[in-house]
Amino acid sequence: MCQAVVCWPPAVADNQPAVCPTGNQNRMSDIVTFAELGAQLRRFMRCASPLAPAGEQLPPGEPETEFSRLALALFALQFEHVLPYRRLCLARGAAPGSVAGWAQIPVVPAAAFKEWEFTSLAEGERTTVFHSSGTTERQPSRHWHNAESLALYEAALWPWFQAHCLADLPGDLNDRLGLVFLTPPPELAPHSSLVHMFETIRRNAGARLAAFTGLLGSDGGWGVDLDRTLALARRAEAAARPVFLLGTAFSFVHLFDILAASGLRCQLPPGSRVLETGGYKSRSRALPKAELHARIARQLGVAPSHVVSEYGMCELSSQAYDGVAGHCAEDCRARVFRFPPWARALVISPETGREVSEGETGLLRVYDLANVRSVLGIQTDDLAIRRADGFELVGRAAGAEPRGCSRQCDGDEAVF
Repeated sequence: MCQAVVCWPPAVADNQPAVCPTGNQNRMSDIVTFAELGAQLRRFMRCASPLAPAGEQLPPGEPETEFSRLALALFALQFEHVLPYRRLCLARGAAPGSVAGWAQIPVVPAAAFKEWEFTSLAEGERTTVFHSSGTTERQPSRHWHNAESLALYEAALWPWFQAHCLADLPGDLNDRLGLVFLTPPPELAPHSSLVHMFETIRRNAGARLAAFTGLLGSDGGWGVDLDRTLALARRAEAAARPVFLLGTAFSFVHLFDILAASGLRCQLPPGSRVLETGGYKSRSRALPKAELHARIARQLGVAPSHVVSEYGMCELSSQAYDGVAGHCAEDCRARVFRFPPWARALVISPETGREVSEGETGLLRVYDLANVRSVLGIQTDDLAIRRADGFELVGRAAGAEPRGCSRQCDGDEAVF
């Protein structure tokens, strides 16, 4: 049974013991450092990846066993070294040795990342910080990294992205694909986890034609450089090279509006694809997901089967996708998001704290092993429907602040 969704607990004295004095101790791990955990996690990600060579793939059932082992080991480390998290766990009566399985590990509400520093890194060790992208918050959520944890973040994102977005384009992409990112470049958005993700994709893909065409306004809002975007698309078309456009939902709406105002259309070459990450954040009008994908088909020439949606947030290090490029369901309502084997998603009833039944709606909860230096369990404010081993994202909980990956629903129309 999962922990109930509760408010932030009262403070617990800093000198409370770092281990539970009672409870089952037979699940305690021999992993005693973050470096050891990181090395074992890398091996797990390599062997659990859908792209792992046949001789290295884990046998059936082993991914779940290994996930549980690593989750309990990581919980022990984070309980010991992340002080706000230890206080939360003790207030809930949980500690290493008293937790029977990974689904009982206490989770942290995503909103708590605004107020407390959920990190095991000392200030001098923090080399990178990602911020949430809400509209009204004065203090954003913060997720700190050092070089080692950032490398794990990058190692976690690449194989799952590759399996869902590039599976039909194996090998060297230098002359096979053009990458166009509808966000500002990393130097203009150093605290955006999405931009860092895109830069990691650009670097790993190695495509010769790859560029960021987003703009940063004086108010901090993002726009799109239409001339540069079209110039890159035309270069790719002249070379008979498919184009991969990646961006937020509002970036695509901006692109559509500029195209319409200019009387232009952009028909991308065959094999082109789109990754949209959701999120309007009041930076453009919102479109139902089906309409957004229909406009991508109409104004860019990319079929819905080649439009992949991504779910992620700054508090997480892994991402979920709702299909494989070239094989995505044409009906958006049939789309199911899935995380990689090193993360787990549960849909939780806010009334009981238990996982809902198949087809029922609740709050999305994510356990992410790649969150090595923060906390592995995150309670989101996103509403989801449980769908077998995945989830259908349907909206934000009432009263929750819109965020970069937020969706709101009105009947059967999922609105980003």
